[in-house]
Amino acid sequence: MTFETKASKGALAPRAETLVVLQLFPAVIGVAATALLSAGAVRAEALTLLAGVVATAFGSFIVIVGGFPYLALLVLFVVASVMATRYRFEDKRRKNVQEGTHGERGVTNVLAHVIVPTGLVAIMWLVPSVLSAAATAFLYTAALAFGAADTFASEFGVLSGRARSLLTGRVVPAGTNGGVSVLGEVWAFVGAFTTALVGAGLFRLFSAPIPLLGTYVFGVLLAGFLGCQLDSILGETLENRSLLTKGGTNLVAMLLTVGLGAGLLLSLGGSLA
Repeated sequence: MTFETKASKGALAPRAETLVVLQLFPAVIGVAATALLSAGAVRAEALTLLAGVVATAFGSFIVIVGGFPYLALLVLFVVASVMATRYRFEDKRRKNVQEGTHGERGVTNVLAHVIVPTGLVAIMWLVPSVLSAAATAFLYTAALAFGAADTFASEFGVLSGRARSLLTGRVVPAGTNGGVSVLGEVWAFVGAFTTALVGAGLFRLFSAPIPLLGTYVFGVLLAGFLGCQLDSILGETLENRSLLTKGGTNLVAMLLTVGLGAGLLLSLGGSLA
């Protein structure tokens, strides 16, 4: 993946870059790696077969258009999610709050977490005047920070003895839509913060543009953590009333997280274009 440096566009996005998709050989390597990783996830019963096929298709587009840091961050998010899901899985099964039969994620879950990141990469590619590479890296990481925060909060929070409604404060069983616990909130913070740090490291490793480091880490952390709270609110107000499915709740919350991230970037003096 290569970038052509242009004129400076502000303190938080010191360079503007013209995106060039991967050349043929790196693209083949990226697609092959995506397919192998998805196949491994299916074999390990982390994804259903259909979910693996969908992950391969979306992941291939992301790596060809965005490059290897985008794929690597997505893969690490999936790995962390699987580990969190399978942590004390039998305890979760006894409480009937487990994910799937063996902790596997289905196609709805995969789509809910990959549509928005893929859309961001597509906009960067098709309309770079609307969304720069640096802004895309920021918003892409914020979307996955929400995913990590939500997954960690859910998978570790359900092991708490009890939770409270985020809206009313009443005590609810752990795992209830809209319910939060101290343990879950701590892990939500860990998920968002870790994603921000890993994302910064990956984009810098591959010499891909991001806003200033402090802006990037703080903005991603805040957007991801707050997005997790929005997910809880949507769960209690809409999902509990069957107005949204679980996947729909995740998708809407991720969209809101990206919107929140964009607002944060702009409020800190950055630029989307």
